[in-house]
Amino acid sequence: MTAKTFLGLEEILAKELIDLGANDVEIQRRAVSFSGDKALMYKANLHCRTASRILKPILTFTASNPDEVYEQVKKMNWAEFLTPESAFAIDSTVYSEQFRHSKFVTYRVKDAIVDYFTENQKKRPNVSVSNPDLIINIHISHKQCTLSFDSSGESLHKRAYRVSQTEAPLNEALAAGMLLLADWNGQTNFVDPMCGSGTLLIEAALIALNIPPGIYRKEFAFEKWNDFDGELFDTIYNDDSYERQFDYRIYGSDISPRAIKSAEDNVKAAGLSKFIELKTIPLQKLESPVEKCLLVTNPPYGERITSSDIFGLYADLGTMLKHKFSGNTAWIISSHEECLKKIGLKSAKKIKLLNGSLECSYCCYELFQGKRNEHLSQKN
Repeated sequence: MTAKTFLGLEEILAKELIDLGANDVEIQRRAVSFSGDKALMYKANLHCRTASRILKPILTFTASNPDEVYEQVKKMNWAEFLTPESAFAIDSTVYSEQFRHSKFVTYRVKDAIVDYFTENQKKRPNVSVSNPDLIINIHISHKQCTLSFDSSGESLHKRAYRVSQTEAPLNEALAAGMLLLADWNGQTNFVDPMCGSGTLLIEAALIALNIPPGIYRKEFAFEKWNDFDGELFDTIYNDDSYERQFDYRIYGSDISPRAIKSAEDNVKAAGLSKFIELKTIPLQKLESPVEKCLLVTNPPYGERITSSDIFGLYADLGTMLKHKFSGNTAWIISSHEECLKKIGLKSAKKIKLLNGSLECSYCCYELFQGKRNEHLSQKN
């Protein structure tokens, strides 16, 4: 199988899959390949926090043009997977000089399936993008073609707890990946001083409690497959033995009352109100609510969301971290390098991530009292 993810989260996803019992785990670009049984496929969809979808390869072949793709796809025994009454959709990903138009590849794969049924059963299934019974993915790299079935359906980052959102909300899978990169495991308190609609707060709570992120979804694509094992999936879905107790608190704040209202709605929809405390307060007035905590935040970058004084905001963030959160660790993501410099702290670690189409630096700051050299000498 192949689990798709976002740039920079491949190693985190690989660890997630290994922890679920996956074998033959190999890291690829924005993806992780692995092997396992049907139960593992169900678990990967339900439990993986950093995956966007789980693909099950059905056919691999080489082709030099769309007509050769057509011939290979038509050879498959499609009656094993579809009926003339079924509906299917096709998603194409093409990186090839031989195949310049992914839409044409999509049309030829569709033609192959339709012609198979027309010739063998005199009836044909329908193509439907809204609610298909089977989602087919065709991936072409140069001449190497892989036909897969998409077991997820709607992208796994859409958790279904988000009932309200602010501008440019953080992708849920990216938020979870950021937290796992920061080694968040629920063994301390958590703070996000610019929480927006609350994505980091909710993902932090789900990790702390070890609640699977897919628990909120209405359905997965594999539930419509011919070989779907409802009893097996119910057993996996209803198994709460892995959930754990969380003895700390998660604190979120934002200068915008609208953002806090949005966060409240989402936290309530996720059923996590008892673990997350929210307040409307500007960054400059925020006091550290606790001594020991992990701080992770996604401030405005000055791109999709602007601030009247974006440099001043980052300078204030740096001042707050130095004077109010010493002894703790903070992680900040931003696409604006000049803004990050205004924080006035030297990052202990910097990871490249993509937030949508924006290339970002995800920076770790170890906050300490006194001079940095003294802190480093004490660590050594």
